[in-house]
Amino acid sequence: MLKRIAVQNLRQGMYVHEICGSWLEHPFWRTAFLLEAQKDLRDIIGCGISEVWIDTTKGLDVEGGQAQAESDASVEATLAKADEPLVLERVSMGQEMARAARICAKAKTAVKSMFREARLGKALDAADALPLVEQISDSVMRNPGAIISLARLKTKDDYTYMHSVAVCALMVALARKLDLSPEETRQAGLAGLLHDIGKMDIPGHILNKPGRLTDKEFDTVKHHPVSGHRLLLAGKGVDAVALDVCLHHHEKMDGSGYPDRQSGENISFFARMGAVCDVYDAITSDRVYKAGWQPAEALRKMAEWQKGHFDEAIFQAFVKSVGIYPVGSLVKLESGRLGVVVDQSEKSLLYPKVRIFFSARRRAYLPVELLDLSWPGCDDRITGREDPATWGFKDLDKYWREPGG
Repeated sequence: MLKRIAVQNLRQGMYVHEICGSWLEHPFWRTAFLLEAQKDLRDIIGCGISEVWIDTTKGLDVEGGQAQAESDASVEATLAKADEPLVLERVSMGQEMARAARICAKAKTAVKSMFREARLGKALDAADALPLVEQISDSVMRNPGAIISLARLKTKDDYTYMHSVAVCALMVALARKLDLSPEETRQAGLAGLLHDIGKMDIPGHILNKPGRLTDKEFDTVKHHPVSGHRLLLAGKGVDAVALDVCLHHHEKMDGSGYPDRQSGENISFFARMGAVCDVYDAITSDRVYKAGWQPAEALRKMAEWQKGHFDEAIFQAFVKSVGIYPVGSLVKLESGRLGVVVDQSEKSLLYPKVRIFFSARRRAYLPVELLDLSWPGCDDRITGREDPATWGFKDLDKYWREPGG
């Protein structure tokens, strides 16, 4: 039986069915679990949540008189309400930034815990990961640039975990651009979140090696899709889409990928999506062995590889989902000024919002100015991408992370 109780009435041995409140407000990546550790009990009491649902068929009941059993109708109504879709409207980059930062922080902890448990042999339950996918998806709907850009700012130590978060967000944004159904979009997001779980089987000295891998080490790395597929098969509720993307996100259209050297239409639609999203985040992120490319440069490189590597239609949709000039791109305007793209325009991919800060003609910094190139009165436009290294710029991210984008 399900009962809603005050957190003060929780005790070890109870089965927490659902925590009343936002997923971001409590320290647990699961929403349902057996309360075994004293530390978990202290954490849930101290996090500010006032009530939880417990399942007395899976754990201890409350002591006499502490809580009333909810009627079946009340329980069903409460759970149904939790499943109602939120009304989400697009907001500016600046408005979404703080919320996306909280989601990224919680997501990193959640994925790290999830992957650690997989390494220890604990079977994954896909239902546990769905609240995380929903939070990421909601942020993408409000403004995809915020969480995609923040997830790109990984440290070398948390790359594997934040890469999974980033690919989840990219898969959701791409699915929406491809007009997939809400269920297919959810499947794509979950697949992105779980696609690299097999890296938990790669020894740390190989996974984090700063130098070039030997042939033997690279063979070990190339085995991670098979390892991940095996881990997911042993789990609960993992659908066919997540299994397939995990196994085949390194396949290439020309058949030169791995592990099965699939080609063309033999690669599933979702795995072809995964291939694009995985590569984009990988090459725009700083790694132990190389600095990441700027987003616009990454798209240019991927366009060169497109014929043999990616599905053309999916890649073109991907470009539209992140923008021709993605957030964080350094661009030059007709006026000779340089700026960083801070948000996309709903009117045209060619006219994003740019934070101007430098004069190329005078080679001097300017007062920072936010310019929306889609404004009717704006007579400036982008003439091309620029390489930050050419100008000696070392920290462009601060411009798009400023409020008001």
